[in-house]
Formats: sequence, structure tokens, C-alpha cells
Amino acid sequence: MFRRVGRFAVHRPWLTIAGWIVAAVALVLLAPGLKSTTDETEFLPSHYESVQAGKLQEKAFPKTEQPSAIVVFQRSDGGKLTDADRADVAKVTRGLDDKHRKGVARIVTTPQAVSPNGEIALANIVATDRNSQDGTLPKAVKDLREDAKGLLDGTHLKAGFTGQAATNLDAQESSGDTDAMIMSATLLLIIILLLVIFRSPLIALMPVLIIALVFAVALGLIGTAAHLGGLKADNSISAILIVVLFGVGTDYILFLLFRYREELRAGQQPKEALTNAVARVGETIASAAGAVIVAFLALLLSTMGMMRAMGPSLAIAVGVTLVAALTLVPAVFSLLGTKAFWPSKAWKKRPRNRVANGLGSLVARRPAAIAALSAAVLAALAVGALSFKAQFDTDSQLPQKLESVQAMKDLQRGFSAGQSDPAMVYVESRGGALDKGALGTYKKELAGIDGVGGVSDPVISPDGTVAQYSVVLKYRPTEDKAIELAGGALRDSAHKAAPDGAKAYVGGTSAVLADVEKAVNHDYKLVFPIAGLAIMVILGLLLRSLVAPLYLMIAVALGFGATLGSTVWLFQDLQHKNGLLFMLPVIVYLFVVAIGTDYNILMVARLREEVRRGVPAREAVRTAVARSAPTIASAAIILAGTFGVLLLADNSMLQQMGFAVAFGILLTAFVMAMLLVPTVTSLLGHKAWWPGHQDAPRAEPATGPFPAQGQGRHRAAEEEIHS
Repeated sequence: MFRRVGRFAVHRPWLTIAGWIVAAVALVLLAPGLKSTTDETEFLPSHYESVQAGKLQEKAFPKTEQPSAIVVFQRSDGGKLTDADRADVAKVTRGLDDKHRKGVARIVTTPQAVSPNGEIALANIVATDRNSQDGTLPKAVKDLREDAKGLLDGTHLKAGFTGQAATNLDAQESSGDTDAMIMSATLLLIIILLLVIFRSPLIALMPVLIIALVFAVALGLIGTAAHLGGLKADNSISAILIVVLFGVGTDYILFLLFRYREELRAGQQPKEALTNAVARVGETIASAAGAVIVAFLALLLSTMGMMRAMGPSLAIAVGVTLVAALTLVPAVFSLLGTKAFWPSKAWKKRPRNRVANGLGSLVARRPAAIAALSAAVLAALAVGALSFKAQFDTDSQLPQKLESVQAMKDLQRGFSAGQSDPAMVYVESRGGALDKGALGTYKKELAGIDGVGGVSDPVISPDGTVAQYSVVLKYRPTEDKAIELAGGALRDSAHKAAPDGAKAYVGGTSAVLADVEKAVNHDYKLVFPIAGLAIMVILGLLLRSLVAPLYLMIAVALGFGATLGSTVWLFQDLQHKNGLLFMLPVIVYLFVVAIGTDYNILMVARLREEVRRGVPAREAVRTAVARSAPTIASAAIILAGTFGVLLLADNSMLQQMGFAVAFGILLTAFVMAMLLVPTVTSLLGHKAWWPGHQDAPRAEPATGPFPAQGQGRHRAAEEEIHS
């Protein structure tokens, strides 16, 4: 099948390229754009209490207003507010309200909005629609920040905007800058590395242009699928999509180009060599992409809508990349021919490759020692994973220089940290109206909980069956202590102290994050095994073996533990972070296990190819490692580099993700694929291919996947190895 696909693309290049260009233009013009959301309640199933609390609020208090953003006023000299300052606060607030910014219902302040220490005053920005996710309110906050500068002239005050809408605005603008930086750095890195590897400007630039076309097609398909399927993309998907497409796409192109060059060195004509390259590595690329796709699709089993949205999007992107690697890439290089390698002449002669040949010889001579050493290194690094602590404080991941972050710190000088986003407790009667006397007692119970800074008087619904309490916690809403309190003591006490015949629900940001934590722990137990099993099935279909997929996945599990452990040591222990991004284990598992498996597949497929030629197992290992090491090393360095670019971001979440995936890819390539996998395969010998006979010598028919001149090519390879 892969030979036929390759022959079509190679011999009809203009038709193939035209089809891709038409598809890209049509999708760019017609496909809907991606929509993002930061509303965590949309990411949880309905059985979680925080979601039920939100639905009860919509039903019983449809007109209840909560501040979507807060203006934090203070004196420029940091002193206490005077009566004149308080009058200026009221005047500035009225001035902001008179601007009538779209999405803003009103901006209000009260005498009670001054902190007990007299240093901080607040004004609440109330949105016209508290569930709005269309970006209207963040834009209004941006405009109001400019408005405030003029209104503050002539006063002794300064003001900062914080709260959900302001934080969303700062996160979006920071993410936009990060995306541009990541795209630029990724492109520059790929071009430089390809130029160093192939010493050809055409090869350095062509993959970037090809992947850019693939990127346009993938985005269009993802947008269409999101529109038709009602999916939402997390606001970090764009940055991840960039590195996945360019990293994985470059990998697959390198697999093909290295094999194409090898076929040219064997004396084949360019079109024949390119067709044979697709025939030989097509199955490897398809299997590698299949492992990545099924791992991403396993995210559909997640209870987190954020992960469910990410999975299909990335799976679509990898699927498009696979099709491009088997069609668009051969078509482009069919037109270029050997000119693609200009001015390098490396495609004409076989290099000595002393490092790769030496590594192949070492692996073949000392398989037991190298297998034990590489496994020990991975196991030692994996010890750190036992100390992993999940961090749900997403606000702390933002750059500290942002106005919303600084304003929140100022607010906490005068008020409880939870003032900007209180927890919400709802009491619903099971029959008849609620007893107002019991509601007063219930307020005292809530106020007596350790960690609660204040409780509002109950607001009763028009029918008298639901009461709402605003509970200000002493901690920031996204802080670990607030999450633990909302999901633990507050929720337990609220349930236990609920008036007779009534049921209590705890909602708000802290409660949502507490439920997110439960959802993530559930996903760890479900998504990991399913994704691992799916990858094993892909490996089993490729290798027609039950044994090889088992030890390959054991090796990958070691790589996963080593990657996570190294990240824990760097960020938690050396940088003294309170914890790591709560999604990091899922991301490491899917990216390192799935994408890193590409190199294992490439190595084992080459091992099988060499064994089928009838050479002894050790000779096959030596040849396979020597021939595959340059491809794997080049692909891994580029892929790790593209993810490593995330280390340049200001966002700590992206930094952790970038290091973990980049380091995991390098471990997978240089320790696992080059050392552990070939040595274990060598030690197992024929048993590695049980119950099939994939290692049985096979003839190489002229019209099959392997040309008739294969034995000659094998002798040439032996000469190269021994040189």
C-alpha cells in the first residue's frame, strides 16, 4: 500500500501539491475559527457539586450580580486613605461608570468597600452577562484601564484592575505574545538544525514551508470539527499545536529524507529512491502517527472538558501530518530531485559515521551491560516522580509583572484574599419555604469555619426555597489552601449544618478547582492505561508480536517516570515551587510516551528489516543502530528543541511543560531507543518476535518493498559499518 501511495505522489507531484494548496485555501477561507474558554465549570460533568451549584444559581438567582472585575485603589505613597482620597475614589468610580463600556452593567463603590486598615478601597465592575465568554468584558477592562489614567490625574491615588475578567485579559495578551515568540523561535530552530544536518538551504526551508501548509489545513479541519461537534479549545492549545505540528512534522520528514538519501547512496535513481523510501518507512511513519493519534484520542475518556477538547484537536493535526508525510513531502522532493541537497554532495557518498558505527558496535558487543546501565539511569531519575505534587493554582503560573497579579497583591494588604472571588453556598429546601431563623443560625456555622474570613447575609430567592451565601475565604481563590478548604471543611460543614429539610451546595472558583482535582485523579487512573493499551495494540500490529510491545511499553514507562522525576527535581526541589502543573503527568505521558515511541518504532522496524535479511542477531543490531542513530538523534534534537522553546515563555506552566517534554524526548531517543531497546531485543533474540516469525529471513522481490539489489545494498552497508 505504501509503495502505491509513494509511487502516485512521486509520479504525479503537481496534482498532489495542487490538491493540498486547494484544500488549504478553502479551509482558511471557509472554516470557522477556534473558540476558547476559560470557564472551568464547562470542563466538568454535571455530577460534580460545583456544577450543580452553578445551575442552582442560574435557576434561583438569574439576576444575581457578582463583580467580574475589581478596581483596587490606594494612595501613591502607600499611606492610609484620607477623606479627600475616599471622595476621589467615588468620583473616579462614577467617571468610569459614565463611560458605559460594552459588557459592563455598572461600576460601583460603597463606604464599606474600604479596608479595615484604611489603605485599600475597591470598586466592583459588574458585567451585563456573568456567563459571557466572548471577550467583550476583557476588552472593556482594557478600555477602562486607559480611562482610569485620565480620571486619576490630579489625585493622590493609583488604581489597578484585578478579578476574573482582568486576569483573563492579561492571560490572553501574555499568551498572544508567547505564541508569536514560540512560533518565531520554533521556525528559526528548525531551519538552523536542518541546515546543520543536511548542509542544504532548500532542505532547511522546504520542511518549514510544507509544515506551514499542513498547519493551515490542520487548523481549518480543527475549526470545522469544533464548530460541528461543539468542541472548545483551551486557551493554551495554540502554543501546543505549534510545537506538535512542527515537531512531529519535522520528525516524519526526517524519517523519509534520511531513507531517501540512503537509497540514493545505494545507486538508485531519484524517483525510484523516493518511492522505495516511502515504501520502506511508510509503515513506520504510519505506526508512529497511529500511536500518537490513539494516545491523544484517549483524552476523550477524560472527565475534563479541557483535555477532551485538546485530544481530538491534536489527533487531527497529527493525522494531517501523516497524510502530508506520505503524499505532499514525496511530491515536493520528486520535483526537486537531487537538487534538494545542493550544495552538499553527501547524497552521493557514504560517510564514515564513526560515532554511529561505534555506538552500533558497542551495543552489539555489550548488550547486557548497556541494557542494565540504561535501565538503572532511567530508574534512578524516576525516583523523583514519587515526590510529585499537583499544583492547581493556575494564577500563580502567570508572569508576576501583570497588572492583575500586582493589583491582587495590593488588595490582599487590606482584605481577605478571597474578597475578589468568594465561595458561594446555596441552601435549597426539599419542600416549602426556608425558615429564616434557621438561615441566621446557618450563617454563624459557616462563619465559624477555620479559614473563612466573612459570610454575607443570606439572599433568598423570590419563591423562598433557595438561600445564597457569599463566603469570603482568607486565601486566594486558586490557592491550594482555598481549594482544600472549599472541597473539604467548608463543603463538609455546609452539608452537615444545613437546616432540616434542606440540602446545601458549595460552588465558586475554589470549589470548581477542588472538583477539577478529583477529575484529574480519575483521569490518571483511566486515561493512562487506555492510552498505553492502545499504543501496545499499534506496536503489536506493526511487529506482529506479543513480546516486543510488552518490553517496549515497560521501557516507555521507565522513560515516563524518569521524565516526571527529573522535572520534579528541577522545579520543585531546585526552584522551590509549591508544586507542578496538575496536567503535567497527562501531558508527559501522552507526548513522551506517544511521540517518543516514534523512535522505538523506527529502531525496532529497522532491526526487523536487518534480521529478515538473514544476518545474525548481533550483526543486525549493529547495522540497525548504526543506520538509525543519525535519524533518531537528528529528529529528537529538533523535536526536543521545538518543545524546549516553551522555556522562553514567562508562563511557569509552559516552562514546566517545555522542559518535561523536551527532556523526555531526549531520554527516549538517546537512552531508550538507541541503547535499551536494541540491547533487550538482542538479548531476547528470536523470543522477541513471538508468536510470529517476523525475524525469519525473507527474499526481497524486485517489485516488493525491498528491491532485488538488497543483498548488494547489505554488503555495502557492511563495508560502511566496518569502515
